[in-house]
Amino acid sequence: MRPHRVPVAVLVSLSLLSLGTAQRPASPLPERMADTGGGTQLITAVAARTGSTTGTVTWWDRKGGRWVAAGSAKARFGANGLTEGRTRKQGTDTTPTGLYGLPYAFGIEAAPSGTRSPYRRVRQNSWWCQDNGSRVYNRWTEPRAADCRASQAEHLITYRTQYAHALVVDFNYRRPVRGRGAGIFLHVNGRGATAGCVSVPKSAMREILRWASPARAPHLAIGTTGGRTAITRY
Repeated sequence: MRPHRVPVAVLVSLSLLSLGTAQRPASPLPERMADTGGGTQLITAVAARTGSTTGTVTWWDRKGGRWVAAGSAKARFGANGLTEGRTRKQGTDTTPTGLYGLPYAFGIEAAPSGTRSPYRRVRQNSWWCQDNGSRVYNRWTEPRAADCRASQAEHLITYRTQYAHALVVDFNYRRPVRGRGAGIFLHVNGRGATAGCVSVPKSAMREILRWASPARAPHLAIGTTGGRTAITRY
């Protein structure tokens, strides 16, 4: 078929239109999300795909009707990547995607100066129960509850690097579903990928603790850049 000749004026108009589209800045990530938790602070943890073990954590402030990035750091996820939080299974070493509250912080070390979140110091008898048969499943227990087996719990003080500082993530926390998972935190990096938590460098974790204000209802959104677990869906 003989090619159709397009008038020069039309080509110029189309080129200008394309140029204007290309130069238009993308809106901040929180403004493209389905839900940000209703507060004026948000942490996003984004991986390229569900199989990723690394990504980026960014913390945001809502100012003047717009979301503005307050800081960012490289992040680590579960050793087996990420999975939909509503169907996650315990023991899979996957990070649950979704939007979650941040009930309180804890740490082996003292809270950074300026920390406003409730902060619980880890002691020698501090444990986090992951025993599905325990009445304190997915809870801090001090001392370890009699019905929570040591083999099914984390002795928090033994994770001196990771739990120097941490924020509890409200995954399967308020109304725990047995077998879905326990002990999901935002914490300091260890040697590599996590068992399902999100981790960042210690300097970033300390900065996040100084930044977070319970009065501003901060939430943590975890997801991928696209697909069924895209962060914009939560």
